[in-house]
Amino acid sequence: MQAVLDAILKRFVRYGRLTVRWPDGRLSAYAGTEPGPEAAMSLNDKATVRRLVLNPSLRFGECYMDGTLVPLDCTIYDLLDVIALNAVEGMAHHPFARFQTAWSTLRRRIDQYNPAARSQKNVAHHYDLNGRLYSLFLDRDRQYSCAYFPRGNETLEQAQAAKKRHIAAKLCLDRPGLEVLDIGSGWGGMALTLARDFGARVTGITLSQEQLAEARARAAAEGLQDRVTFELMDYRAVQKKFDRIVSVGMFEHVGVGHYAEFFKMVGRTLKPDGVALLHAIGRSDGPGSTNPWIAKYIFPGGYCPALSEVLPPIERSRLVATDIEILRLHYAETLRHWRRRFAANRDAIGALYDERFCRMFECYLAGSEVAFRREGHMIFQIQLAHVQTAVPLTRDYITEVERRVPSEHAAAK
Repeated sequence: MQAVLDAILKRFVRYGRLTVRWPDGRLSAYAGTEPGPEAAMSLNDKATVRRLVLNPSLRFGECYMDGTLVPLDCTIYDLLDVIALNAVEGMAHHPFARFQTAWSTLRRRIDQYNPAARSQKNVAHHYDLNGRLYSLFLDRDRQYSCAYFPRGNETLEQAQAAKKRHIAAKLCLDRPGLEVLDIGSGWGGMALTLARDFGARVTGITLSQEQLAEARARAAAEGLQDRVTFELMDYRAVQKKFDRIVSVGMFEHVGVGHYAEFFKMVGRTLKPDGVALLHAIGRSDGPGSTNPWIAKYIFPGGYCPALSEVLPPIERSRLVATDIEILRLHYAETLRHWRRRFAANRDAIGALYDERFCRMFECYLAGSEVAFRREGHMIFQIQLAHVQTAVPLTRDYITEVERRVPSEHAAAK
């Protein structure tokens, strides 16, 4: 199998340089014809070589978790950066990878079949981990979604506060007391901000027991129980109508076969003059499939769609897309902050779990960052309404609202 992987890598690396130390200690260097980053890895046994030949998309991460694939004089981020930069063209030279990609695309509706019971199980897999884990690499508000960097040099806390202001502005919270539904409310930061800083009355729904308990405790601690409630509820069970609907970082767990159902629910529960805002990860290179390692270890049932998969069900729901914004590298910068905070607190996280878990999470954070830097992932924000007149005629109102809520005030909350 070593000869097979050697032949694949010779055609795979076009950008930068990848060095491999084989199980017998020999070194092979694969230099591309185009400039790019450099990295090296050690493959510690023959089984690792075989696994990378037969199923690289799944086994690369597993071998790193197991400690049989080790970065040499570099980090897992450096290694994944070289691989991601070359993967778009290079995977065409890997016969097994081509087959696996085609198979994953064919069966993606099965993998993303997410009825309520399965959705809750999938959510628990990632979000019901020890709450202290997330406090060790997220911002103080535990915003577990893309931050917003208006200038590019904000701290993580400032950028997450800016994200909440940006979304709040698009929700057109022009008078106090508006009823807001927060679909996928996480640890409650968005709902609490909308209530505290914008006078909204918010209902947050989640499928995570851990997040629900934390969000309710935060609402009580801030004395906002009369304006913010959190419920353990699937989005399909919502019956009440709302003035505003917001969903941040939840749509990736809906599944491509459920998009029509999701937007039908938004249309049914949004009041006639209401406004909704959907913030989600997407892909700019068209429909695809979820990386099998991510699907198995990080986000089972998850998928980041292309806009060509999202807009048709919106059109069929008779909702009007009143604004669409693409945030390109904002999530890459967010993940860079998370990755560095995770590394700074690695010993504490290792005490919560173990070394294999730490490697898994490192691979996830690094791989996600390079996906935004190299592989066309992005964030889309789609503003929706029943009628075109539900939002102002131009986008100036967004900036005006953001200026009215000082960043220092929001970041301190």
